[in-house]
Amino acid sequence: MSDLSVFVDESGTQKGMTEYYVVTYVLHNQSDDIAWRIGLYEEALDRKGLPNIPFHATPLMRAHDAYANLGMSHRKYLLMSFNMLVQKLPIRYCSFVYRSREFGDAQRLQSLIRRDLAALLVDNLTYFQSFDHVKIYYDQAQRAVSKALEAAFDYALAREAVVRRELDYRTFRLAQVADYLCAIELAAVKYERGEQTETDVRFFGNRASFRRNWLKQARRKLLS
Repeated sequence: MSDLSVFVDESGTQKGMTEYYVVTYVLHNQSDDIAWRIGLYEEALDRKGLPNIPFHATPLMRAHDAYANLGMSHRKYLLMSFNMLVQKLPIRYCSFVYRSREFGDAQRLQSLIRRDLAALLVDNLTYFQSFDHVKIYYDQAQRAVSKALEAAFDYALAREAVVRRELDYRTFRLAQVADYLCAIELAAVKYERGEQTETDVRFFGNRASFRRNWLKQARRKLLS
């Protein structure tokens, strides 16, 4: 029996209070072992004297929460170390970016997410149908995403093939990967439109550096 995991994360607010809203889907064939790769990543953190804490991009870049007492150099090392882990994992991903002016409210956002996800599933239907079960991991943080996930997967796949799982991102590295890729795709939009912040530049460098060293690496994992 083969199962596909789909880890979902979002960045932004569903009521249009942020300029951009990003939804990322990370796909992992559960037959592909990742435990040993994660083990190597955690061993590397230990060797470098870095804390083994759940990766969370926004708090890391803003020195909030578990990162509040870590200096810039340590937070940069943590970001680079997690980037290296992502490159080595047998995953694929897809992200969609929405502007608040496009949706305005949660209902419209839900409709857009459902449309794009359904199209993604239909375009890759042979791939998704090759698995016995598709297990969706989402923390139910935002209703627009939850309802869109339900509607799109029920539309494209047989109901008995879809399994929904509650998620605490702190206990799943692949949920943290989705968070990381959300941050990269959000930064990509901002750099493309000249809207990068000082924090973006501090961690990713200028536009050319970001595209060469961060975006190019991440998009090797895109679902083709």
